[in-house]
Amino acid sequence: MKKYFLILALVLTGTPTLLAQDHDHGEVGVFADYFRLQAAPRDLFGLGGRLSFNVHKNVQLEAEMAYDFERGFAEGFDNGSGTASIQQSSLRVLHGMFGPKLQFGKQGPAAIRAFVTAKGGFLNFGFSNASVLSGFTSAVDNLRRDNNGNAVFYPGGGLEGYLGPIGLRLDVGDEIYFNNGAHHNLKMTFGPHIRF
Repeated sequence: MKKYFLILALVLTGTPTLLAQDHDHGEVGVFADYFRLQAAPRDLFGLGGRLSFNVHKNVQLEAEMAYDFERGFAEGFDNGSGTASIQQSSLRVLHGMFGPKLQFGKQGPAAIRAFVTAKGGFLNFGFSNASVLSGFTSAVDNLRRDNNGNAVFYPGGGLEGYLGPIGLRLDVGDEIYFNNGAHHNLKMTFGPHIRF
C-alpha cells in the first residue's frame, strides 16, 4: 500500500511541473484514411485515431490505428451485351503504427506547422463479410492468433493548423509493408485534432 501511495504522490507532485511547461503536452485526434493498395490495386477508405505525447517542444511520440472498410469493385466482362458487375471484395485492412513526429515552425494558439514522421508497426489484411464494428473487433482480436500481419515502415509528412486547442491535420506518406519484399502504398489521412 505504501508503494502505491508513493507512486501517487510522485505523480501528483510532478503534474504541476509538467503543466507549467511552455509547450503543449500532446494531441488526440481522429482521421479519415485513404490507402492505395498497389498489389491489388485497390483504393481503400477507413477511419482511425491517433494519440501523441511531447518529449520536446518540437518532437512527439505518436501511436495510431486505422481500419479500412471493405470496398466494392467493378469487374467488366463481355457476354454480348457489354454488361459489368459490382462485387464486394470483403478485403479489410487494419493498420497500427508508432514512432516519432518532428514539427517545424512557430508554436502558438494560431499556428500552421509542417512535420515529418517515421513510424513502424503492422498491417493486417482480413477478409470478412461482418458488419464494420464486428469486423474491426475481430481484426483486433485476431492479431494475437493469426499469422497474417506484415511489418510496416511509414515515412511521411504533412501540415497541421490550430486555432487554440482545436486543429486540422493532413498526412501523406508511403506505407511500406514487407511480405516477400517491400510493397509501397500511398497513405493519406485528414481529420480534427485537439491539443492538451
